[in-house]
Amino acid sequence: MRGPVRRTRRRARWAVLLTVVALTAACCAAPLAGTLNALAALAAPRTAATDTGGGTSADIPPRMLQAYQHAASLIGREVPACRGMAWPVLAGIAKVESNHAAGHRIAANGDITPRIYGVLLNGSGTGGNTTPVTDSDQGRWDGTRLGERAVGPFQFLPSTWEGSAGRDGNADGVKDPHNADDAALGAAAYLCGEGRDLTDPAQLRSAILQYNHSSTYADEVLGWIRQYRAATTTGIDLSHVTGTARTVLEAALSQRGVPYSWGGGDASGPTTGICCTPSWKSGTSIRGFDCSGLTVYAYAKAGVRLPRTAAAQAGTGRRIPAAQGQGALQAGDLVFYAYAPGQDATIYHVGIYAGHGQMINAARPGTSVRLDPVEAMPGFAGGARFL
Repeated sequence: MRGPVRRTRRRARWAVLLTVVALTAACCAAPLAGTLNALAALAAPRTAATDTGGGTSADIPPRMLQAYQHAASLIGREVPACRGMAWPVLAGIAKVESNHAAGHRIAANGDITPRIYGVLLNGSGTGGNTTPVTDSDQGRWDGTRLGERAVGPFQFLPSTWEGSAGRDGNADGVKDPHNADDAALGAAAYLCGEGRDLTDPAQLRSAILQYNHSSTYADEVLGWIRQYRAATTTGIDLSHVTGTARTVLEAALSQRGVPYSWGGGDASGPTTGICCTPSWKSGTSIRGFDCSGLTVYAYAKAGVRLPRTAAAQAGTGRRIPAAQGQGALQAGDLVFYAYAPGQDATIYHVGIYAGHGQMINAARPGTSVRLDPVEAMPGFAGGARFL
């Protein structure tokens, strides 16, 4: 039985790999979150969660974004010496801590229901906790007297909230970690400390590490901060870019706001797309671009004809290896992403490098053409130069 089983499994693996190739050949294949191996990735269940996106505020509920922005505007009153506090910093923390209170109702006054509770810190090992933390609030904020658990969208321990972080962001006379405005202002004050300069990368990282003593955590939060900062960028300086590269960038930037459509876009502009992405998102009713459709259009404006798919485009221009890093990219270059960087057959995505670590990007279903940091997509696979 062992021989036939091995042959059956081998055929199954080849079938999945052929599926990857077919998807890539159809158009830009949607990334599967955190995956560098295409075979393993496509074997995973097809769910909406397999699509990853780049820097955008679109994943933040409007009421939570309002709380972050309001807190950033008030921090000068709370910590006058603080510099550089901005809503993307708070959004980066809240993204990692609670995914912006996803799945919870946020009332007009900022109250969040049902309340958000972390795991009980009783040393059980659940959630990685191994040290018991004794109750400090008699269950007022965390709903239990058996120990402590983090609370609210910013996951404060009750002792931290009562001790130094608690703030009244909505001016209702109550400092409530389960209120979006209060929690956001409390997080801003806690990160600012006695007066940090958060425009200094070292001080920003130090502030995040104070929030959670984990380098992995800090790296994740900083990644989200970069993406949300990119979402605040309304324009890009092209004064240093000339010739056909400028033509390409201006053409791509002119399409900002056009929706993503799987299989959409050609040399003439946005078109309706096709069915379907690996997570079964169809472009047949959406007029727009997928990633390679956008590059085909922008380069056509400069008189350069590109192949239709990202992988084919990588095989056409002068290749810039991933090992050379972002520093080797020039404005107008294509930027590639692969399930298995170093294996161009697994390239699933392409953007147009705009300089200063940013690219013009048609990221995934549910987004629109926008500026993103190069780090917004997983599996950086270098670039290609045609100009």
